[in-house]
Amino acid sequence: MKTVKDVSDITGISIRTLRYYDEIGLLKPTQLTETGYRLYDNEALARLQEIMFFKELEIPLSDIKIILENPNYNRKQALLNQKSLLEQKRNHINRTIELIENVIDEVDNMNFELLNDEDIKMIVDHSISLIQSDTLEKIVQQFGSVEAYRNLLEKNLKDEKMSSHLIKMYGSKDKALEAMSKETDNRACFEEQQIEIDETYKQFALAKQKNNFDLAQNAVKRLSESYKKMFKIDNARYLLLKIAKDYLDNSNPVLTKLTDKQYGDGITQYIGHAIRYYYGV
Repeated sequence: MKTVKDVSDITGISIRTLRYYDEIGLLKPTQLTETGYRLYDNEALARLQEIMFFKELEIPLSDIKIILENPNYNRKQALLNQKSLLEQKRNHINRTIELIENVIDEVDNMNFELLNDEDIKMIVDHSISLIQSDTLEKIVQQFGSVEAYRNLLEKNLKDEKMSSHLIKMYGSKDKALEAMSKETDNRACFEEQQIEIDETYKQFALAKQKNNFDLAQNAVKRLSESYKKMFKIDNARYLLLKIAKDYLDNSNPVLTKLTDKQYGDGITQYIGHAIRYYYGV
């Protein structure tokens, strides 16, 4: 048995705090001496370690008490739940920081003139002209036809939020067009990212099959990197969230059907939820 002073010396927790834990029923002493001194056994010390750990995770004392007194308490599951919440919070903060960093240098020179039909046609035509035959076959297989692929690209670029977001990231419409033209001038890069996206979708399928959350989140990050390279942007948040919304709303049933057929039934819904979770939405 250890006295309250012994416990304080071992753990660094003040005697006053230990008394408070006793008062609120979070950590009761194992027994009291005749003179009223608190004594703690090894089981009580183990509980104190649990309390200290959960406090480190910034969980309120009232919640820690509920967690530890739950008859079905499972430390591993409790940690997994807290890990999930913290990851979601971290992802949201990280993505917001990225978004701020991407525009901070251009904030004084921004021009928010949107892409017009001519701009969009130029971007889409130029992009499609660089696709090699083997990749073109994969696109036809996934989207049904080149025209369907073209329509999807144009639809995304005509979306005012998408257009505005792209231009905000680049600082002006001219810079956005220049960046996308540079990208499309690099055929090898375009082909490489098409292949990478295909592999990433296969990773999503594997994550879904194995119910592997971390693998799915890694796939979202991987997909983000591909789109950043393809469009020469520093942050793919809006683009990926747009894809997620289209998947979850099934706004393009043909694409959903083809994608599910190629990578597994329900994969579009799975990817949509994974993307939204990654960005803390």
